[in-house]
Amino acid sequence: MNLPPTLIIGIGNPSRGDDALGPRCIERLEAMALPGVELLTDFQLQVEYALDLQGREQVIFIDAAASGPEPFLYGPVAAMEDVSYSSHALSPGALLHAYQKLYGEPPPACVMAIRGYGFELGEGLTEQAAGNLEAALAALTETMGCGSASGRQSS
Repeated sequence: MNLPPTLIIGIGNPSRGDDALGPRCIERLEAMALPGVELLTDFQLQVEYALDLQGREQVIFIDAAASGPEPFLYGPVAAMEDVSYSSHALSPGALLHAYQKLYGEPPPACVMAIRGYGFELGEGLTEQAAGNLEAALAALTETMGCGSASGRQSS
């Protein structure tokens, strides 16, 4: 099977205000019909997504951040074991760790954490978060790689 080399996963609940930043970003990217890119969205990461990482050259996780720099933080994420006891949350690093245990070295991966402000059920995006989404989309489509978007980079 010939998969697109880039997988972008938007994470968040579209019904919880700025938590919709991940899914909204995916909607906007879908409209661009980017070649070589597969787009997925879900409320949260599941261990089954390890299957979707197979055969990829890069993976980008997009999620809302309740704190941190504006307009976004973008940088690489490494596989790391998650020792928490929640069945309702899996971090990108924990997903990469699961992949590593199952299949070996995971593809290079980055996280784009777009700064959000309001996460109330039934609310739409705040004006500030919508502006941060625009900045994140511009940086993402310009670079489409790990560690090179300008907003605020992590190392």
